[in-house]
Amino acid sequence: MIAAVLGAWVAGARRYRWAVLALSVLLTALALWAVATRIGVSTDTSTMLDPDLPFQQENRALKAAFPQFGGELVIVIDAETATRADEAAQRLTEALQARDDLFAFVSDLAGHPFFRRNGLLFLSLDEVYALSDTLAEAQPFLGTLWRDPSLRGLAALMDDAADQITDGGLAGVALPLGPVLERMASVADAQAAGEGARLDWRAMIQDGEDAAGPARHLVLAKPKRQFGSMTPAGDAMRAIRATARDLGLTPESGVRVRLTGAAAMETEELASVQTGMDIAGAITFVAVVTLLILGLRSPRLILATVATLVAGLCWTAGLAALTVGTLNLISVAFAVLFIGLSVDFGIHFGLRFKESRDRGVEPGPALGDAARGVGPGLALCAVAAAIAFLSFLPTDYRGLAQLGLISGMGMGVAFLANLTLLPALLAVWPPRSRQSTGAGTDGAARLAGRLDAGLRRHARTVALGALALAVAAAALAPGARFDFDPLNLRDPETESVATLFDLLQDPRVTPYTMDILAPDLEAAEALAARVEALPEVSSAITARDLVPANQDDKLYAIQDMALYLGPALAQEPEPAPDADARRAARDRMVAALERIAAASGVDSATRTAAERLAGVLAGIEGPEALARVGAGLTGDLPPMLSRLRESLAAGPVTLEDLPEGLLGRYLAEDGRARVAVRPALDPRDPDDLARFVDAVRAEVPSATGSPVLIRESGRTVIRAFAEAAALALVGITVLLAVTLRRLRDILLVYAPLALAALLTVATAALFGLPFNFANVIVLPLLFGLGVASAIHLVHRERDEADVSQAMTSSTPRAVVFSALTTIGSFGSIAASSHPGTASMGVLLTIAIGLTLVCTLGVLPALLALWPSRRDGV
Repeated sequence: MIAAVLGAWVAGARRYRWAVLALSVLLTALALWAVATRIGVSTDTSTMLDPDLPFQQENRALKAAFPQFGGELVIVIDAETATRADEAAQRLTEALQARDDLFAFVSDLAGHPFFRRNGLLFLSLDEVYALSDTLAEAQPFLGTLWRDPSLRGLAALMDDAADQITDGGLAGVALPLGPVLERMASVADAQAAGEGARLDWRAMIQDGEDAAGPARHLVLAKPKRQFGSMTPAGDAMRAIRATARDLGLTPESGVRVRLTGAAAMETEELASVQTGMDIAGAITFVAVVTLLILGLRSPRLILATVATLVAGLCWTAGLAALTVGTLNLISVAFAVLFIGLSVDFGIHFGLRFKESRDRGVEPGPALGDAARGVGPGLALCAVAAAIAFLSFLPTDYRGLAQLGLISGMGMGVAFLANLTLLPALLAVWPPRSRQSTGAGTDGAARLAGRLDAGLRRHARTVALGALALAVAAAALAPGARFDFDPLNLRDPETESVATLFDLLQDPRVTPYTMDILAPDLEAAEALAARVEALPEVSSAITARDLVPANQDDKLYAIQDMALYLGPALAQEPEPAPDADARRAARDRMVAALERIAAASGVDSATRTAAERLAGVLAGIEGPEALARVGAGLTGDLPPMLSRLRESLAAGPVTLEDLPEGLLGRYLAEDGRARVAVRPALDPRDPDDLARFVDAVRAEVPSATGSPVLIRESGRTVIRAFAEAAALALVGITVLLAVTLRRLRDILLVYAPLALAALLTVATAALFGLPFNFANVIVLPLLFGLGVASAIHLVHRERDEADVSQAMTSSTPRAVVFSALTTIGSFGSIAASSHPGTASMGVLLTIAIGLTLVCTLGVLPALLALWPSRRDGV
């Protein structure tokens, strides 16, 4: 019945071929117009899952109370010294705050006047005492440097140090002289060579030596994102980079500006996905055309198939524009999937048509033979694939559901195009027949015949081997794991992700903080006390915890520092030295260093460092070079000493005194309060993350934050995967039961499919390929796409006298090349630089490849063991 209907349909397409071609051109033009005017791309990843899920609602409630959360940019500024990093952050922040067209806010909390004045209160009491002792010892030379922060003042200090060493050894020197002199020599050497090195005086005073690595300063910015763009924060990110260049904040000047944060990672991820899809599309098209050349071996047939493919892709895109309108990050992959899947229909139809033509059949009857021969199988495959794609529609995974809807429609388009437009094209421009004496003259047919003979000869052994493989795969399958940490789905080579991993080296920095929204501050403190008692929690912070502790003791120590440092830092600075004064200061410093190196009580490290610095200074020629060296050695002194003097004016701090940019992250405008809960476990470990989330939510079920989103999103996706797989399995089984009507045929179709599914999961477990948000589509699709090959072989076996005739027909060749085009399509996705997209391509390639092997390697043996009977099951 179906075969007759499809034969009549193709006959009509052949008879009215010019009308079909004209209508196809018109539909293609209309589809392209719809794509150009109506289709868009949303980069808002929050819409990937059902927004009505409880954890999604809780996260929206938090963002409603604290709208500054989410979509932030973190500007990471690294410089050779802390003072240089602070200066760069201040200049960049001031410039960006003027761009209210791009930013909702730009905040430099560390550089806020409040922290410049009261920053010492936020140190621990022991740190304040240690700083007080260091500054007391350094007070004499700090006074000298405040009065004369130049090479001249440094020479005077070195002269005094030489006198003290000559009189009493190193014990009278405030700082450990060896490391200080060694670092001074390195800075002077670099400056003389034209490099922008600086001496970190703040680190030397606080820690007794220069900083071991670059100083870091973080600035927060909230960009005004455009979700209709593939780069929602792209304009803001470009503005930051351009502003940094204009201000001279470049690596050449000793400052490195990088961007990370949710907005930066999202924007760079989208660029990575778009680039990957563009490359995948091109590779897929080339691979498909190449395989068509190898498989069809007829230029006219190849061109007709490719034209049908392009038209079908345009029609599918037009349907997407009309029904969906706005694509998401997953559904943008529909084009690559369509190319790989739609061409299968053309290959099967084209090879059956070519088989008839090679037997001498005229084009018209050959088209009818192809329609009646493969049409029912193609219809069955199209419906099965559509069921697999559409199985995600009822689930909570909206992102994948959209891809399923578009691809499901695409299967209908592919079927219609290959049984309407393709026959019309072949009727207008029929391929030449290649007369043959039989199928056996074809090399591929001979190979298929030999393969079939071997499989039938050892059918029982093959079946037992397949059973053993299935048992082994089932044993390995439980080792497969799901990884739903979004960081692992992002390209680690992008600046934003690499910078975040760099920040995560600091244990104080973590994006895995849970948030609890409380009615007021008192309730927040009570919740924090309960949660902090959990062993999985390291700390639970409320607004009250932002107020410095032990303020009386710290203020007393600060006031003590102000007493002995105040007079020294109140002196009137001397005028900057001119070139002659710098030269004289250099000579004086060299002489002092030589005295230090010659002193009897000096250790070898200090002596070596003094000799090196003296040699570097003595070798500097020209006033410009000497000025650069002086700036490198003393350039950080004025801002560092000014900030020190400012910090000595600290006063009592209450909750109301805290800057709004900080307090507003813990207290909402309506009085609600936030508790920030940090993990005591490793949140990058999925099991530890689950323990952390489950422990906190057992205490406070409404807790939210990125760990909750990761955990609950993972659960939702796994549930969606299970639901989709079950729906696909049931739907395809019903379809096979209605169409094949034989239990034997249904079981034979599913046998290689089940083995391929087990082997796919086992392969993922064996090679450590985790399932994730992107590649969970693999198993439901395997049922929908893998079933096609088995259906075609079972159908052909029913049409022929025995298995050997089916295996030497054009069907195995079509199965092979159809699978290869699908593998080529998915393999191109695996080449993407985006790990999530690439993982989908890798697993889909493995799944389809294993399906091909199981279908051609196991199914013929099963067909031989269980031959078809027209009157039985």
